[in-house]
Amino acid sequence: MWQFLRRRLPLLVESAQKYGDIVLFRIGNERIYLFNHPDLIRDVLVTNQKNFTKSRALVRAKRVLGEGLLTSEGQFHLRQRRLVQPAFHRDRIAAYAQSMVEYAARASSKWTDRARVDIHDEMMKLTLAIVGKTLFNTDVESEANEIGEALTTTFAAFNVGVLPFSEILERLPLPYMKRFNAARARLDATIYRIIEERRASGEDKGDLLSMLLLAQDSEGDGGQMTDTQLRDEAMTLFLAGHETTANALSWTWYLLSQHPQVEARFHAEVDALGDRLPGSEDLPALAYTRMVLTESMRLYPPAWAIGRRAINDFEANGYKIPARSMVLVCQYIAHRDQRFFSHPLRFDPERWKPEVAATRPKFSYFPFGGGTRICIGEQFAWMEGILALATIGRQWSFRYTGEDSPQVDPKITLRPLNGIPMNALRR
Repeated sequence: MWQFLRRRLPLLVESAQKYGDIVLFRIGNERIYLFNHPDLIRDVLVTNQKNFTKSRALVRAKRVLGEGLLTSEGQFHLRQRRLVQPAFHRDRIAAYAQSMVEYAARASSKWTDRARVDIHDEMMKLTLAIVGKTLFNTDVESEANEIGEALTTTFAAFNVGVLPFSEILERLPLPYMKRFNAARARLDATIYRIIEERRASGEDKGDLLSMLLLAQDSEGDGGQMTDTQLRDEAMTLFLAGHETTANALSWTWYLLSQHPQVEARFHAEVDALGDRLPGSEDLPALAYTRMVLTESMRLYPPAWAIGRRAINDFEANGYKIPARSMVLVCQYIAHRDQRFFSHPLRFDPERWKPEVAATRPKFSYFPFGGGTRICIGEQFAWMEGILALATIGRQWSFRYTGEDSPQVDPKITLRPLNGIPMNALRR
C-alpha cells in the first residue's frame, strides 16, 4: 500500500517488466490485476466491456465530477452521451478551430524573446481559455490562476482518495480535506456562474452549454437535464477538455526541445503554410505535426491508466479473475512495450507513418481509451493539439532549462511534477 501511494507508476512498470502480461496486487481487501497485452486490454475495453463497471478511482472522482460522462454508468451514461454527442459532431468541431487558433496566437503574443516560461502553466491557461470559449462561449482567462490552483489541489487529493480507507479519512477535519473542499467550491463557482449567466440571457449561442440546456433525449424518456446533471456534465467537460490537452502539449514542447531534427522538420511543415494562421482546412497538410503529437502521447499519455471493476468472474490467459476484482490497463506501460515499439524510449514520430502504424495491434496504443466509453472529445483534442502546435510553432521554439529531465506526476492525469521551465526563443 505504501509503495502504491508513494511510487504508483514505477511500481506498475517494474511489476509488468518482472511478471509479464498479468500481475496481481493486493491492497487492503482489494485484488488488483494489471493487464499488459493488447489482446487483454481489448477484452476489457471492448469485447467484454459489459462485465465491467468503473474503477474505484473514478467512483471517488464523483466527489468533483458528480455523475458526468466520465463517472456515470449503464443506461444513465448512454442517455447523457446521446445528449452531449451533437456538440462533438465533426462539422461543429471544425467550427471551433478559429477560436482555438485565435487563443493560441493571443497566448504566444504575450511572450518575449528568451523569456523564461513554465510551458505547462502556459498550456494550462491556453487550453482553459479555449474550452471556456468553444464549449461555453465565456471568457475564463481572468480566472485561470485560481482555477489552476484549485485543480492542482483537487488532483493532489487523488492519491489518498483511491486507497481503501479513504472514505474514513474524508470524514475527518484533516488539512488536505479542507483544501480539497475549498478547491471543489472554487471550481463549482465558475461552473455555476457560467450556467447562471446563460440562463439569465436565455440565448441559444449554438455552443455546448446551449445544447445541454435545450437537449431532449429523443431516443429515451424525452427528458431534459436537471440542474445537477447540467453541472456534472459541464464540470466533466470543462476539466477533461483542457487538462489532458494541456499535458499533451506540454510534453510535446519538451520533447521537441530535446530533438532538434524533429523540431526542424516540424517547423518546416508549419512554415510551408505561409505567413498566416492555420485553420481546420490545413489539418491534412499538418501530417507530420500530427505524428509528433501522436508520438508525444505515446511516451506521455495524458490519461495514463484505466481501471475497471469486474461484475462477474471471467477468464484471462487461463487465470480465473474473481468478481469484484479491479483490473488496470495502463497506457504508459502499453505504449512503451518493446514487443510493439522498437527502442520504446526513443522519441520517433516516424513510427506513425500509416504503413508502419498499421502493423501494430490496435490496443498497443490507446491514449483516448476504447470501446463505447472512448473519450467523446477525441477529435476535439486532436484538432486543438495540432492547431495549437502549428500556431505557436510559427513564431516560437523552446529550450528546456531544468537541470534534470522533468518528472511525471501520475495522479488523474500525467502532469509534469514541477512544471517544465523553458526559454521561449522567437524564430
